[in-house]
Amino acid sequence: MDIKNKSQFIEYFLKGIKKPNQLKIGVEHERFLFEGQNKKRISYITLKKLFENLKQNGWEPLFEKENIIGMKRDNQQITTEPGLQCELSGAPLDNIHQVCAESSKFLKEIEAASIGLDINTVSIGFDPFNNLSDIPKSPKQRYKIMTSEMPKGGSQSLEMMYRTCGIQINYDYTSEINFEKIFRLGNYLTPLTIALYSNSPFESGKPVGYFSYRNKVWQNTSRGGIMPIAFEKVSFEKYFDHVIEYPVLFAIRNKKYIDPNGQTFKDFILGRFNNLKDEANLNDFETHLATIFTEVRLKQYIEVRSLDACDWECLCDGPAFFTGLFYNSLDEAFEIASKWKKENVMSAYIESPQKGLETELEGKKLYEWGKIFLDLAKKGLKERNEVNSKGNNETVYLNHVENVVQNKKNRAQLLLEQYNKTKNLDFFKNEKENFNYSGF
Repeated sequence: MDIKNKSQFIEYFLKGIKKPNQLKIGVEHERFLFEGQNKKRISYITLKKLFENLKQNGWEPLFEKENIIGMKRDNQQITTEPGLQCELSGAPLDNIHQVCAESSKFLKEIEAASIGLDINTVSIGFDPFNNLSDIPKSPKQRYKIMTSEMPKGGSQSLEMMYRTCGIQINYDYTSEINFEKIFRLGNYLTPLTIALYSNSPFESGKPVGYFSYRNKVWQNTSRGGIMPIAFEKVSFEKYFDHVIEYPVLFAIRNKKYIDPNGQTFKDFILGRFNNLKDEANLNDFETHLATIFTEVRLKQYIEVRSLDACDWECLCDGPAFFTGLFYNSLDEAFEIASKWKKENVMSAYIESPQKGLETELEGKKLYEWGKIFLDLAKKGLKERNEVNSKGNNETVYLNHVENVVQNKKNRAQLLLEQYNKTKNLDFFKNEKENFNYSGF
């Protein structure tokens, strides 16, 4: 049956279109917080103390019912993930210098607010210290529903929710055609993204056989993966038609969460969602879009979601790499990747968490593709010519990926080399990050 009010939902995406001089970059990065030398995950009681300490930096608490679930300051938010992972949802910013400075300031504030609480952190994409059953749970209502529902569609969904941390980078689009190129390029590059930013090689204190176990887990997560439409011509309407076939995960009415029943969002739009009498509105659509956990997804901006949480330099490097490609080298990069066959991309996608940079795609190893796209990213950043107070453009942040490509080793491989010397993870126990990055 035709959806009579389809245009209002497509209009939602059209309203996301920006002028070329309005393009922003937004970064969301998750962190594991641990307590004590044994790296037990932070308790909700300790997290509330941390949030209390952050108030002196201008952060204000966010509540759900009587529970504090995050903090807000201007256009930034600190949110809590299902296992109390801490996420900074950064402000939309103009350049990587600002992105990097924002991350630096946030991590310093967390460090200062942790004094006296015995909180420490590790830069990694999968919790290597704690079993699923030992991880405290966030009091958020949506996570209770997800904990019940998500395993029905993916065997490792709870591992994803409670034991992973990632980096997400958000980009604007200037037209429907521009959206299509960014969306499709982001999907085609997912195997390369995984290989370059792999940083989760351990589980339960020892190597797990993957460079990015986080991405392996995400591949077995409900509502995840690469959207099949990424390999075809894509429009806002086509994206809409695809995502409304996903089941409703939850709906919200008067701050109350409505449980799912297996029906799709299309049923909801047509007024056939049995758990509610009314039809879906734009707020419901926005909620639904946020419950699709694919590697790249669309809201009123495009989200790239395949990077493991990693060390300090990655927080600047990943956004720099994709900004150069998406905002200034898009046509050249898309021209290369769009020729790749779907079956080859999907094969590399499945293999890359385990084989990393040695994964083959269209006759080349991923480290070879890494050099090609790194050069395009550099070219794009030079063209942007966003210069900081030291006179550096944004290419200064590409040191990490440059080293990965040149040495054919990602961070996971470097961690495994340390493990092979000590046969334990004690090298994490005294990890201290230098939050003053040389680029700004």
